[in-house]
Amino acid sequence: MPSYRIHVHVEPQHLPDQSNAEQSVHAFAYTVTITNTGDVPAQLISRHWQIHDATGHREEVKGLGVVGKQPLLKPGEAFQYTSGCHLRTPSGTMNGSYFFVAEDGERFDVPIPLFLLEAHSSAHAPARVLH
Repeated sequence: MPSYRIHVHVEPQHLPDQSNAEQSVHAFAYTVTITNTGDVPAQLISRHWQIHDATGHREEVKGLGVVGKQPLLKPGEAFQYTSGCHLRTPSGTMNGSYFFVAEDGERFDVPIPLFLLEAHSSAHAPARVLH
């Protein structure tokens, strides 16, 4: 029986040099490492993010690929990218999912766990999930 497993590791980071608290602009970057820990090659097709600030404002981001790419990951291969977002508050959260299609035609979603965006903390605990 084929195994479809994707491991997602997220490391968020506050960007003080791109933030302006007086104008309610708080910039964050997040580096995502996506690793195929299964035994079937799979291609990342699309992403769906939910971004929440501390006031409850929610933004959804959907689109093809990540940073303009739709990587095909063979078993054991990883793809890493860095992207970012802006919040109106100094803290918030992100979570979401990736949609994959395996080489054998199987379609599956990979959840991205909730992680914290925090301007006042220099250390962030990485978010991890296994599918």
